[in-house]
Amino acid sequence: MASSSSFLILCVAMAAAALSSAATAADDEFTTFKVYFHDVVGGTSPTAIRIAQAASSNSSSTFFGAVVAIDDPLTTGPERAGAGSSKEVGRAQGTYTFADQKTFGLLMTMNFVFTAGEHNGSSLAIMGRNEVLRDIREMSIVGGSGKFRMARGYVQAHTIDSGATSGETVVEYTVNVKA
Repeated sequence: MASSSSFLILCVAMAAAALSSAATAADDEFTTFKVYFHDVVGGTSPTAIRIAQAASSNSSSTFFGAVVAIDDPLTTGPERAGAGSSKEVGRAQGTYTFADQKTFGLLMTMNFVFTAGEHNGSSLAIMGRNEVLRDIREMSIVGGSGKFRMARGYVQAHTIDSGATSGETVVEYTVNVKA
């Protein structure tokens, strides 16, 4: 009886070790890359346009209740496509909602639609909170298409240029995705 208990304990320990190494191997399957998001709110060709707002949005210090539709370029570098070596590889399409009454906290609901480069023809669905005054913000990858079908993972956003003088906010997105 003692030997069958020992055998059972040994089997459980081996199964736990196998699951642990499988989880570690699964963590190594992330694809990681960077893209740069260009959110242009002014000028002759804006890529972000306010489409709805509450009656109090303009008097709110955080624009609470405003909804913005986006079709922002995604590039390989922080410069606009065609400037330097930066190339457009896709678009960030969706909306962001000013959803916090105390700070600039956005609810981001967007797709990264890849139109060139290694991920051409694929997309990632991203959703989450973006507290824009923080240095690094993390949002969830909740799906995708093409080579990213059934994707999961996360993106980390880091503002390169707030757009305070240019009207163009540039955000570096580090994408960590499993498909």
